[in-house]
Amino acid sequence: MKSAEIRNAFLTYYANHGHTIVPSSSLVPHNDATLLFTNAGMVPFKDVFLGRDPRGYTRATSAQRCVRAGGKHNDLDNVGYTARHHTFFEMLGNFSFGDYFKREAIQFAWKFLTEELGLPKEKLWVTVHVSDDEARDIWFNEMGIDQARFSRLDEDNFWQMGDTGPCGPSSEIFFDHGEDVAGGPPGSPDEDGDRYIEIWNLVFMQFDRDAEGNLNPLPKPSIDTGMGLERVAAVMQGVHSNYEIDLFQNLLAAAAEIIGHDNTATPSLRVVADHIRSCAFLVTDGVLPSNEGRGYVLRRIIRRAVRHGHKLGARGSFFHKLVAALDAEMGEAYPELRAARAQIERVLLKEEEQFARTLEHGMKLLEEAIASLESNTLDGDTIFKLYDTYGFPYDLTADICRERELVLDEAGFHAALDAQRVRARAASNFGGDYSAKLELDGETAFTGYDQLDGEASVTALFDAEGNAVEQLDADAKGIVVLDTTPFYGESGGQAGDTGYLHLDSGRFQVSDTQKQTGHHLHHGVLVEGSLKVGDHVRPQVDAELRSASVRNHSATHLLHEALRQVLGEHVQQKGSLVTAERLRFDFSHSEAVTTKQLAEIERIVNAQILANAATQIEFMTLDEAKARGAAALFDAKYGEEVRVLTIGADAFSIELCGGTHVQRTGDIGQMHIVAETGIAAGVRRIEAITGRAARNFLLEQEATLTRLGERLKAKPEQVEERVTSLLERNRGLEKELERLKAKLASASASDMLGDIAEVQGLKVLAKQVEGVSGKELRGLMDDLKSKLGSGILVLGVADGDKVSLIAGVTDDLTSRVKAGDLVRHVAEQVGGKGGGRADMAQAGGSDAVSLPGALAGVPAWVDAQLG
Repeated sequence: MKSAEIRNAFLTYYANHGHTIVPSSSLVPHNDATLLFTNAGMVPFKDVFLGRDPRGYTRATSAQRCVRAGGKHNDLDNVGYTARHHTFFEMLGNFSFGDYFKREAIQFAWKFLTEELGLPKEKLWVTVHVSDDEARDIWFNEMGIDQARFSRLDEDNFWQMGDTGPCGPSSEIFFDHGEDVAGGPPGSPDEDGDRYIEIWNLVFMQFDRDAEGNLNPLPKPSIDTGMGLERVAAVMQGVHSNYEIDLFQNLLAAAAEIIGHDNTATPSLRVVADHIRSCAFLVTDGVLPSNEGRGYVLRRIIRRAVRHGHKLGARGSFFHKLVAALDAEMGEAYPELRAARAQIERVLLKEEEQFARTLEHGMKLLEEAIASLESNTLDGDTIFKLYDTYGFPYDLTADICRERELVLDEAGFHAALDAQRVRARAASNFGGDYSAKLELDGETAFTGYDQLDGEASVTALFDAEGNAVEQLDADAKGIVVLDTTPFYGESGGQAGDTGYLHLDSGRFQVSDTQKQTGHHLHHGVLVEGSLKVGDHVRPQVDAELRSASVRNHSATHLLHEALRQVLGEHVQQKGSLVTAERLRFDFSHSEAVTTKQLAEIERIVNAQILANAATQIEFMTLDEAKARGAAALFDAKYGEEVRVLTIGADAFSIELCGGTHVQRTGDIGQMHIVAETGIAAGVRRIEAITGRAARNFLLEQEATLTRLGERLKAKPEQVEERVTSLLERNRGLEKELERLKAKLASASASDMLGDIAEVQGLKVLAKQVEGVSGKELRGLMDDLKSKLGSGILVLGVADGDKVSLIAGVTDDLTSRVKAGDLVRHVAEQVGGKGGGRADMAQAGGSDAVSLPGALAGVPAWVDAQLG
């Protein structure tokens, strides 16, 4: 069976047994800050197991794409050198959320393997936890397995989500590859061999471990299983290594052709074939190469693949060309990969080109460091310098040293890395988030969608340090919590509201509103009067600022869709900020947005504003929102009911959003983009303004244009033409000036020939020149060398304290005197340094007073060099 056939057979089998087929989740676990990547099939269902995320089904099955290449679960260094380690793999799983338990899970697994796949029972080996008599009895008495092919294990057969929380015993199924393969059965001294390979793990989630370590029975025991597609494919196709299955053989063949290497069993070629899968799917899920977090791991994987390709003889950029072969293998099963193909190729090509420059420089430095070693250990400071200063990845240094049989000073490297982190923390100034310490019960009812004022009661008060108090007095800063409020608490990128809480004899000025665990926290100062817990207040939101925020927030949704239409479907939101002053939107894109593209984006948004379409807010289930085409981070945490915003003519933008919005797009007025910048690798930022701010900005631009026209004696529409004419005239004058300077320098060169000294029969000229810029020294040097024919020259220019130097040696003398050595000697005497080629070298300095003396000593230095 081919890999795709096994995947389809598994999902179909469980669907026929009442399981809902759940599409693979993103490799970025948006609902789990403890994980770098989705690394197991159960990750998307964590909150379902914990009872926090009720679904419309109690049985599920999935083919989940997983990555293990960072954090706790990191197989990167083993990839390519073993038969079964991968950065990317597919986990086939079936799950029960309080529905069936051990008996059905065991029956499903055994029947699928022996009946659907037709694996011989005598080739399978089963394990259970030492405490799990129930599972043992089911295997023996109901499934009738051979008791001679059975083990009871301890730690290896007990699964837990963390130190506390859901856990339980597990039962594993192994495949026996035969006596001709080394290794013993699970639990034996030789179990680490390759003969018995685990292909299925059934986790019986039946306990909740508390902080004291007690195992308390779960009210709804559940099932979590996982079967590695690549491992089962190897079994079904009669091969021992995962790299021999159909999927990898096709990728290896494509890589071999692109690189020009014909041995598909080479470890480096396996690295390339493995890494294209993880890299392509990570980019598909919005991860882009960067210097931190997930982006850094992606960058490491790309660079590791590229280096192994170059090691096999690849020339130029090659890695991105493998995306087509991967699409052919997996695009049908994962349509999102096929849709993102062009974006993946762009991202990988750009990273390859950038790495080529880093690799060339870093390899040179590493080779120099290795050549100078007096032992077989590369010191930690050198490794850290390569990593920190030159961007040369640590794992590449490790790979190269392993190939040369050298030892890395890992402790020294990590010590230097830790020292840098300490310095970075010391240089940062972080403020305390005291709101995180507040302890509150219940929730605040939000009424701000429909009104900006109302009546409310104070349920809690906190002072400026976050301590609970019963009363605030005049001029005191603090936090007020109400039972109901029209103030929007900062979330979804929209800034919190400001305004006042009116008292019977005073008022509290709200400078910001934050949200915490369902509460709206009104930060501010009591301007007058006193305020106690239980008092009644009249909240009043600043209507003008709220309206401005609303316009910017609604425009952000229009901007997001316009970006996708102009730049491509790969655009994903990476962050946003909406205030009364402006909007800021961060999005994934690998290159700067052109002026033409920005103009088109702005045109599309303003066309929607002019359409003046009514905004629609609807509440529906998450599945209904997906079916409607709503955009969101669908792996993020949402409740059973979601709020869906449809804005623009013909449902231009549909997104999940809890913010406040205009009633019609025309209320925005207009939108104008004021800036587009890059903020990280593969992440761009657009800043824009709307409404009155946009109108005032454009009026100011118009006034500036009018003033320029007056100074240029031109009408506003003629300013561009007049400025272009002036620039061309200015360029002509600059060229004429350069020509005259060159003529003057040539004449000066002829005059200098009279100052030549002779040293051991060689002509030597060391001269301080005037009226020549540092940039023009090179041309003067070339002129002098051509006039001199054979000789050694040094020229210096002083500009204030700054010194510019250039040294030249004609080709016939470079074997005796090096220009780089000469210019370095002079530079050291004027407080500088420099170097260069044997025939031409430049340097700088900061001690102009010492320049005459330094030049005067050149003949003696040349004499010493000549011996």
